[in-house]
Amino acid sequence: MTLKLVLASKSPRRKSLLEQIGVFPDLIEDSNVNEFIDDSKILPKQRAILLARRKAEAVYEITKIKNSIILAADTIVAVGRRIVEKPNHEDDAVEALQLLSGRNHRVYTAVCLRDQNGRYISRLVETRIKFKRLSEEEFVSYIQSKEWYDKAGGYAIQGIAGSFVIKIIGSYSSVVGLPLYQTSNLLNGVGYDAKYRWKDK
Repeated sequence: MTLKLVLASKSPRRKSLLEQIGVFPDLIEDSNVNEFIDDSKILPKQRAILLARRKAEAVYEITKIKNSIILAADTIVAVGRRIVEKPNHEDDAVEALQLLSGRNHRVYTAVCLRDQNGRYISRLVETRIKFKRLSEEEFVSYIQSKEWYDKAGGYAIQGIAGSFVIKIIGSYSSVVGLPLYQTSNLLNGVGYDAKYRWKDK
């Protein structure tokens, strides 16, 4: 039985991270899940787990491929209990950057697999990051860069904002969008062995 891997994300970063470890999805499908959750009591880490599960469920309903594994993920940036949403407008980006500048924050990335037997298995990775205090010039220039658009927390650590990071404790790949160690273990655990592709890299 050949297992098919479906990546429930159109994120080029997640696809690139998977390819880094020799995992090449057979299909990439956007879940189009509404990420709004009307519950102020839900913790950021709980929201990441819930959304990753919703994405996996949604993509299975779209594809319904037999003998397939659905891989979904969600990343949340938070300062304390406050979630720093993905900015879609400049005002939102300004607010996000003001909140992160000179402070510690946490990045939660949840990975959810729907295996070939219909089971859902999740893992959560927490990474702690400290940003430098940004100068006015850095602040203005970063907003003008538009790199913040639709990024969790308003930044991509692999981009310009990498120069803002004083310290990181945890998984770098998780902050980019997919914790590779945990993802690899999940895939191996359900019988998806990527090692046979390593010779093709």
